[in-house]
This record gives sequence, C-alpha cells and structure tokens, in this order.
Amino acid sequence: MKKLALWEARHPKITVLIALCLVVPSIICFALTRVNYDLMSFLPNTFESVKGEEILDKTFNNAGISIIVFEDFEPKYVAAVKDEIEKIPEVSSVIWVDTLADITIPYDILPDAITDVFYSEDGSSTMMLVQYKYQGSSNETLRAIKQIKSLLNKNTFISGFSAIIEDTKELTETQAPIYVLIAVLAVFIALCIMMESWALPIVIMSALGLAIVYNMGTNIFKGEISFITQSIAAILQLGVTMDYSVFLLDRYNEEKHLYTDRTEAMATAVTKSFVALMGSSLTTVFGFIALCFMTLKLGFDIGFVMAKGVIFGILTVVLILPEIILLSEKYIEKYKHKGHLPKFDRLNNYIISHKKIFALIFLLLLFPAYFLQSKNQVYYSFSEALPKSLVSIEGLSKLKDDFKMASTQFVIIDDSIPSGTLTQMEEEIKKLDGVSSVLALNNYVGPAIPADIIPDAILDICKKDGKQLMMVNSTYENATVELNNHIDELDKLLKSYDPGAIVTGEGAITKDMIVTSDRDFRVTAVMSIAAIFILLLITFKSGSIPVLLIAVIELAIWINLAIAKIIGSDVNFIAPTVINCVQLGATVDYAVLLTTRFREELRLGLPKKEAILKAANAAEQSIFQSAVVFFLATFGVFLVCNIPMIKGICALLARGAIVSFISVVFFLTPLLYICEGLISKTTIGWKKSKRQIVNVTEDTEINASQEETDDE
Repeated sequence: MKKLALWEARHPKITVLIALCLVVPSIICFALTRVNYDLMSFLPNTFESVKGEEILDKTFNNAGISIIVFEDFEPKYVAAVKDEIEKIPEVSSVIWVDTLADITIPYDILPDAITDVFYSEDGSSTMMLVQYKYQGSSNETLRAIKQIKSLLNKNTFISGFSAIIEDTKELTETQAPIYVLIAVLAVFIALCIMMESWALPIVIMSALGLAIVYNMGTNIFKGEISFITQSIAAILQLGVTMDYSVFLLDRYNEEKHLYTDRTEAMATAVTKSFVALMGSSLTTVFGFIALCFMTLKLGFDIGFVMAKGVIFGILTVVLILPEIILLSEKYIEKYKHKGHLPKFDRLNNYIISHKKIFALIFLLLLFPAYFLQSKNQVYYSFSEALPKSLVSIEGLSKLKDDFKMASTQFVIIDDSIPSGTLTQMEEEIKKLDGVSSVLALNNYVGPAIPADIIPDAILDICKKDGKQLMMVNSTYENATVELNNHIDELDKLLKSYDPGAIVTGEGAITKDMIVTSDRDFRVTAVMSIAAIFILLLITFKSGSIPVLLIAVIELAIWINLAIAKIIGSDVNFIAPTVINCVQLGATVDYAVLLTTRFREELRLGLPKKEAILKAANAAEQSIFQSAVVFFLATFGVFLVCNIPMIKGICALLARGAIVSFISVVFFLTPLLYICEGLISKTTIGWKKSKRQIVNVTEDTEINASQEETDDE
C-alpha cells in the first residue's frame, strides 16, 4: 500500500488523468442503464398475482391496459380520438362503444351490457380501453402513453398502471436534476463555512463526484435500476462517504508536520488511513448488504447500488483524492479562512456532570420509542405515493367517483368451463361485498349481442390459449384491509369452480407486497444488527461495547420513526427498511469514532473523566460535520421533491442524521463513562498496563526530543 501511495503521490497528474478518462465511459453507461419505474416488477415470481401478471402480459397483452375517461364528451370527438390512438404503432387495439354499436344510437336504448361498461351511472362520462403490443412498463408502451396524452384535452384523463408509471417517469426525470443540484449546493455551502479553506469543498466534492459517477455508470452491469435508487443513490452516497474525505484530510494535515516532503506525508497519510477507512466503511456496507436479502427485489436494487457506492467512495478517497489535494494545495493554502465549527466543551462538561440523568432518560425512552414506531401508518398505494395533480391519479379519482371503479381485479380462469357454470359463478361474484361490476365475455354473448358479431379485439382480450379473462371492479381502494379481504373471498370463490384460477392486478399484487414488506422489515432489521454486532465484536474484541453501541443507535432509529407517528406523517412501505439499514450503517460510524477515541485517551493514561471529555470534544466536531452534510443533502431533496415516496424517505433520512447526532452526544457519551468499568472487564486489551503506558510516554518524550534535535 505504501509503494502504491508513494507512486500516486509522485505522479498526481497521471492518476487524475486516468480518473477523468474513466468518467467518459461511466457517463455513457449511466445513460444506457434503463430505469425501472414499475415497483411491482420487483416482487418474486413465486406469488400467484405475479404469475397472473405474466399471463396478462404474454397471453392477453393486457398487463398495461389503459383506461381513458372523457367528461362532458361529444361522441364524434371521442371517435376521432380513438382513430388517432389506433394509428400509434405501439397500440394493438382500442375498444369503445363504436366497437360494438353505432355511436348514433341514443344512450337510452343501448343494451345494458354496453352502458354498464362504457358509461358512468348518469351517462355524463364515458371510458375507452387501450391495449398495447408490449409489456406494460416497457419503453415502447410508455412512449405510446406519452403520445396519447398529447391528444387529450383538459376534460379527458388517462389512467391505469402503465399511465401511472409514465407519469412517474416524467416527474422523476424533470425533478431529479433539480434536487440533486440543490443538495450539492447546500452541502458545498455548509463545507465552505465549516472548513478552513474556500477551495477545500471544491476538492472534496470533485473527488466524491467521481465516485458517484463511477457507481452510477457501473449499474449497467445490473441492466436496470429502480427510479427510487436512481433518485436517492447519489444523495446517500454523498452524505455517507463525506466523512471519509475529512478523515484523510485530517490525517494528511497531521503528517505534514512530521515530513518535509509533501508526497511522503500524503503517502503515509493514505497508508495509515486505508485500514481505518476500510474498517469504518464495512459497517455501512454491511448495513446496505442487509437490504439485498429482502424478498422484494427492490431491496437488492438499493442495497447493491449503495454498498457499491460506499466502496467506490473509499477507493476514490484513497486513490484519487490525495492527488487532487496535492495538485490543488497552493489554492487550498491561498484561500484559507477561519472555519466555523461549534465547540462542545461546555456541553460535554454538563452531560458528564449529569450523566445519571441522561442515562435514565435513555432507559426511559427505549420502550415508548419502540412502541410508537411500531404503530406507524405505512401506505402501499401508488395513489398516495404520487402527487394528486398527475393526470393518471386524477383519472383514478374519476374511475372511482363516476364508474365505481376504485380498483380492478383481473381474473384468469380455464376457458373450458361451461357457459352456464360461468354465469352462476359471475352471479356469485356480484354478490360479494364491494363488487361494483363484473365484465366478462359471457355478459355479451346471448340476447344482447350475438356471439358471431363479437369483434376480434374483444375476443383477443377475453379469450386466448385456453384461458378466459374477466374484470371484477370494486368500490374498495388498493392497499386497504377491505380490498385485501375482498381479494381473499374472491380467490376462494373462484377456486371452488376452477382450482387453477388466478386473481391478479394492482390490488392483488399490492396485497402480496404488504405481506412481503412486513417480513422483509423484520429480516433486514435482524440481519443488519447481527452483521454490525459481529463487526463491532471483532473490532473492539468486546462483549459489551457492541451491545451498548447498537442500543444507542437503535434508539435513534426508533425515535426517528416515532416522530413520524407523533406528527401524523404517513410512511411509505419501503422507508422503514431503508431507514433501518442506512441510519444504522451511518450512525455506527459516529459511535465507533467516539468509542475509539475514548479508548485511545485511556491508553495514554488519562483518568476516566478527562479521557471521555477529551474524546467527546474531539470526536463530536467530526460527527457534527458529517451529520450536517447528511442532513443538508437529504433535507434539500425533501424541500423541492414532489414525489411523496422520495420526499418521505428523505424526510426520515434528514431527521435521522440529527437524531443520531443527538443520541451519540447525549446518550453514548455518559453511557461510555458510566459503563467503563464493565467495558474494561469484558474487553480484551481495553487498557494497556502501566508498564506499557510508561513506555508509550517515554517513547513520546524521546520522539519529541528527537524532533527538537532534528529542528536544531
């Protein structure tokens, strides 16, 4: 490592040139990486609802069907829009009233089989079904929806899952660059204030920017990433890895006083920092890796990208940042100013003087914080995860209000079931609570419309490859207890007629997602705690320190989530899992820094009280700087983002940075002091012997004397 660090320090221009050359392919790969806006596609294929979606997609080309609602319509206008939509290459069919009957026929004399499907109860609105040639979340389908939206006027709304995905894509692509820029500016301004040079923030953020570009570029090997990962990965990576840069810079400033050659000083700083940085980053990496074990594959998507981002951050800090610092040092020195970091001396004296009170507060907060965070209202519905002003969300409201279609379940059954049995089954379905209508081919074939004049477009939607498709519309909204119970009853009824029957659609998939997410939260929470416990056990060779540190960190997480409950803020389903892993991984760095510094001061022979005060005063400035950066990066996104799901995650992350800092300062500091005796008995090598302390002191005096001689 020393040889590599020396070579880089002596050839900084070559190293930086190589780093910049790698940016070009990274940007190209980033542009070529597909972004997946369909969260339901991250569910495992073992669920019946997901298998049903595959059948809808591959057999019926129906997974991404869109519904267009026309208010106060003119039939000629609707027919004209239909003709234009049919010309779009990615559209396979468009079904409206004129598919079955002449539009000149008055509404009052149309068969019920038509009016029940295509008209609202009062006849003031009509709806049209659009079917696509490609998968519901494919680029081709989303492109077609964008074209359809350009054909619609202000009284026309398009809805359906594909329309929601297209709206999400458009909103994310518009907003993501804005809130990333705001986060970067906020962090830059904070660093300018806290650091002792106007040039240092540029140097540090340039290096971390390279790490972010490398990380996002290498996502091409995954093929695609979710829009949630794309939206928060850069912000999280910046916040999580910033303190690594500060750590290296502080070490370099120390080494400069010991070496006359800057390259030697930097090489030594890199060599000494590498092991410490890798050890510190491992806790964060393991926190993210825990997400990879979620059943919901979105966890792997976020966890893998973020773990990779931390590794790129460390490598960039060790391999590229030193060279940028060396090349920029004259500007760093030229533009020096007084940094503005708060001092915590008086606060820490107060905390240690009232240590028992703060320890008692810690114990008293554990149960209520855990209880309150467990009562959070978690939402799964996309209508709550997106702005109400989106066309697709407004369309959902129109379907709910005008057509009593708060949700639609797709039913796939065997085509060999006799017509009479199907009729009986449909009548039983209509009697289920919450059912507003049942749309099936059996409704049309008979007295109302002869079988031989049913258009091929409808037959293709309803019957194919030995399977028949039905739509069951419900007054219950997605992700509600009522709809989940309704789906269970519907599934039980269907299987009494056809054991192979499948219920799918957004409601059924969301129901499975609820079950999966509950399990995932428990699994990732246990795995992340277990992984970090083992790392702390190895790092400190202690049985008590991991318990103490994790208890403080977990309290910080519980308080963060409990605040959401207290202020009445709904939490999206992925947020608790992300917060548990991210806040745990980030906060453990704060705790390790304070604990390690306390151990160092004790080993130098300082009394316990003096050691904890000196450790806290030194460590808390670094912790404060890191927490402020993390807070500003995520809070900036929270302020400007209009996507409730992203906004909610960033709100929790921003608040978590502050809560974690407060927990470490007010709880961990006094607990380390109070439990020092227990820690000493349960930790290998916690304190050195008096003989070792004397040797350390003598060595220090000899080195100091030698330095004076060298200076002379």
